[in-house]
Amino acid sequence: MPIGSNDLPRWNLDSIYPAFDSHEYLHDKEILKEKIEDCAALSVTLRKQFNQLSRSFLFGVIRAFESAQDMAETLNAYTEAVYTADTRNEEALKEINALDMQCLPLKKILVEFQQTLFQHRDEIMNALELHPEYADYRFFIEESVKKATHQLLPDQEELVADLSRSGADAWARLHESMSSNLSIVWNPDTGEQKTVTALRELAFSPDRTIREKAYRTELTAWQNVERPIAACLNGIKGWSITIDKRRRWETPLHKSAFQSRIEPETLHTLVETVEESLPIFRRYLHLKAKLLGIPVLRFYDLFAPVGTKNSRTWTWEESADFIVTQFSAFDPDFGAFAKRAFDSQWIDAGGREGKVGGAYCTDFPLRGESRILCNFDGSFDSVSTVAHELGHAWHHECIKDLPRSQSQYPMTLAETASTFAETIVFEGALAAASPEERIGLIEGNLKDCCQTAVDILSRFYFEKAVFEQRERSELSPAEFCALMIESQKRTYDDSLDPEFLHPYMWAVKSHYYSAALPFYNYPYAFGQLFSLSLYAQAQKQGPDYKESYRKLLRTTGQASAESVAALTGFNIRNREFWLHGVSLIEQRVREIDSQ
Repeated sequence: MPIGSNDLPRWNLDSIYPAFDSHEYLHDKEILKEKIEDCAALSVTLRKQFNQLSRSFLFGVIRAFESAQDMAETLNAYTEAVYTADTRNEEALKEINALDMQCLPLKKILVEFQQTLFQHRDEIMNALELHPEYADYRFFIEESVKKATHQLLPDQEELVADLSRSGADAWARLHESMSSNLSIVWNPDTGEQKTVTALRELAFSPDRTIREKAYRTELTAWQNVERPIAACLNGIKGWSITIDKRRRWETPLHKSAFQSRIEPETLHTLVETVEESLPIFRRYLHLKAKLLGIPVLRFYDLFAPVGTKNSRTWTWEESADFIVTQFSAFDPDFGAFAKRAFDSQWIDAGGREGKVGGAYCTDFPLRGESRILCNFDGSFDSVSTVAHELGHAWHHECIKDLPRSQSQYPMTLAETASTFAETIVFEGALAAASPEERIGLIEGNLKDCCQTAVDILSRFYFEKAVFEQRERSELSPAEFCALMIESQKRTYDDSLDPEFLHPYMWAVKSHYYSAALPFYNYPYAFGQLFSLSLYAQAQKQGPDYKESYRKLLRTTGQASAESVAALTGFNIRNREFWLHGVSLIEQRVREIDSQ
């Protein structure tokens, strides 16, 4: 039977803050104000008296910024956690706005500080050579100097941050609120309604008539709100284009590559490799259609279960025990950490109206803890999602003692850590599977890989096209739908019925609605292929690999993705590296084909 949301745990945030009106929350907001004022004073002194100050003063300023940002992030993560668990919470929305206002000066001061680093970059680099005790700050300073070349004047950056609260950020919150509360009649006879999140969960149903009904009903729901959702996407992309041009970014994709800490050439190689792998995934999709007994898949068949294992319903307790066991087999400390997360109510698991769809992990630097939001439905895919998010949480656990300047990692490496955790759980399930169960598990894994390759590539194509067209004019809902269909046809080709694609995927995926993170799609493909190579390496090295993996996680905030990969012996600039990951997926396709 389906698992009801009332049977699933909700997270407990009391150890972060008991409530918005609690002494702890109000105290930290006041302390944050003082820390921002301290940073302002220190930054002015550094800017005006740089040549007269000791180099230790510079690194003291860095530590002051770290302290203020850690407190701001903890407060902001708490308000966002409360809000995303219930987007109807007006108090949470007010606190989000209040904190945004409070942190505006910090953003301006940080820009001034980065520009000071840029102006004195040669002296600072010489100081790093003379004072090896500060060598750990090298990457942070080098990156800050690069950021300074893509900034407006401090007052202008403060204005941009202030305007974004009622501009791009407001559009994103509108999309979040609409998508989390959007519902439609499911059963006309009884008046029963379902949210779009619940409808998307029915894509995993073994009953094709239910999948088709859910698909058609979901499209109708999105069509009912297509104009305001299109306004959100137009507003956000238009905002990004205007601001990024002023900041002298060549294209949004160049900005994204910088944020991902990969060279544009590396990104180009990754995308080319995924494009070359499309025939492998199309072959898998044709095989899936054969296994389902249909001539060709339709969009609503992509997540259909195949085999007995994927049809099983997992209880929350079974899922928790299985994940802890698999993580413990790789690294006992990882397993103990996951058990702590389950036992300490760090996970909000059940879907409900007002709660955002999908899943995410958020960290609270001051508390050294994480929280996970998901929409668990009892499928093995949901088990994998929980493992994925716990991979993010373990990443944070392994670096939480590092200063902020050495622990802020890019999305490419974040998705590598989470997908590696997901792979551990999948491989554990596969090892314990009967021959009958094995095909269902492998197909489920290929389905996930197909999403992070084929579907992600379609989203990449779509966003690239949107940026290009939005520069000329706003797009209508019909134009967004046309671009999405074109992108899906380009990637799925004949492996999906062209009459049954998903024109409203641009409304479904929240990643499009972040002005701060354009192209939040290819990091998933990066993480999938990188994590497969890491897992293959772990299998060769055995139990001792857990130490190498922890070392890898600890370096993710201290170097480029190319340099982090090099520590494991991988050259991600090289097309052959990415093809190795693809070859592991192709092995699974051949196994399905041999059945």
